[in-house]
Amino acid sequence: MLEMFQEELEIYEGNAELLKVLAHPVRLCIVKGLIERGASNVSTMYTNLNMPQSTISQHLAKLKSARIVTSERKGLEIYYNVENEKVIQLIQVLFQ
Repeated sequence: MLEMFQEELEIYEGNAELLKVLAHPVRLCIVKGLIERGASNVSTMYTNLNMPQSTISQHLAKLKSARIVTSERKGLEIYYNVENEKVIQLIQVLFQ
């Protein structure tokens, strides 16, 4: 029984961490944009969001470390994408 509680607690902690990372307006905007438009590079994001490149990069680093976004290098550029199905469903619910 204690093992079951610990497993559930780990699930709750993981979900809470996911929500903490997403709980920033810029990160929500980035994730929503990636889901709607597909993979994108930092240049496209900071042009569309009208924010400094460094700001976008910092937020992408947090999203990547939380495994919310993935990245793929294409030549000199890195493209970011959201493949986490739980995140996609959560964003869809938030922005219905």
